[in-house]
Amino acid sequence: MNIQTQVSLAPYTTFGIGGNAEFFVEVRSVEELKEAVLWAKEKGISVTVLGGGSNVLVSDRGVTGLVICNKIEGITYEDEMVHVGAGVVFDDLVLETVEKGLWGLENLSAIPGTVGAAPIQNIGAYGVEVSSVIESVHTSHLTDGSERVFSNKACAFGYRDSFFKTEEGRNYIVTGVTFHLKKEGDPHIEYKDLQNYFIDTPTQRQVRDAVIEIRSKKFPDWHKKGTGGSFFKNPIISKEQYEVLEKKYPELPGFPVGDRVKVPLGWILDKVLHIKGVTNERGTVGTYEGQALVIVNHGGATAEEVDAFAQKIAEDVFGITDIRIEREVRSI
Repeated sequence: MNIQTQVSLAPYTTFGIGGNAEFFVEVRSVEELKEAVLWAKEKGISVTVLGGGSNVLVSDRGVTGLVICNKIEGITYEDEMVHVGAGVVFDDLVLETVEKGLWGLENLSAIPGTVGAAPIQNIGAYGVEVSSVIESVHTSHLTDGSERVFSNKACAFGYRDSFFKTEEGRNYIVTGVTFHLKKEGDPHIEYKDLQNYFIDTPTQRQVRDAVIEIRSKKFPDWHKKGTGGSFFKNPIISKEQYEVLEKKYPELPGFPVGDRVKVPLGWILDKVLHIKGVTNERGTVGTYEGQALVIVNHGGATAEEVDAFAQKIAEDVFGITDIRIEREVRSI
């Protein structure tokens, strides 16, 4: 275990933003993870865990304590069950399962980040949430290193939410995820963009290719331009509030979620606020020209600038629609 000091975290995030970690270590096994946690406990310092750094905004001041970069690898197959290390790149897993003919993850193609972050965020795209194919989540406790396996139900999944986002849940570090995929499955192409893509029933590979092509038009390549992906959650509002907004904006889409309605924030940002492709005064931070829901680092941006830019968007949305929006990207 090689613990380093004053390591810049910017290269470890897709935003390309962030100060130094006071202490930093990469772990490649559960044993190394436990060793790192014990080291931090003995030093009396806090622990922060990073995966692929795709859904975080790291402070310009950096992070005190020990930052653990979770690099636990490994993919094993047992019939329709697939156990995956938390440090595996999520899209690498999607590609491999598609190639093996296992259904379930193809709609989640081209999402940045690692497997460990998937259950925490309950990532989703094009009509599918990862919780629908998670069998269990394997964890190690932050303070004593004890291992615990959470069933799907125990994860308390919600829209871009899970038990692991609660105060208690933050005490658990995801070390691996077991997925229950299907050898024989049906494509999920109910999402409008995918419906318009196919005439005949598509294969897994065709669904994956379509998702990648659609995403490439809406999201920047995180290898080339700093971004945290969709910065905000799509708001879920009351039917009464939706009806008020629909009268003002007749084309406003709405999707029933129980007795409430989920509204695509990207539509509001584009059609109501008209902020697709706008930037701050310095030109360092802006919304992506293909999708206003995405905030990008055009080069040299600070976390403070991103935070201020996002805050202004939230205030403008509330001022016009009376909707309070929540961030999907987590600040560290």
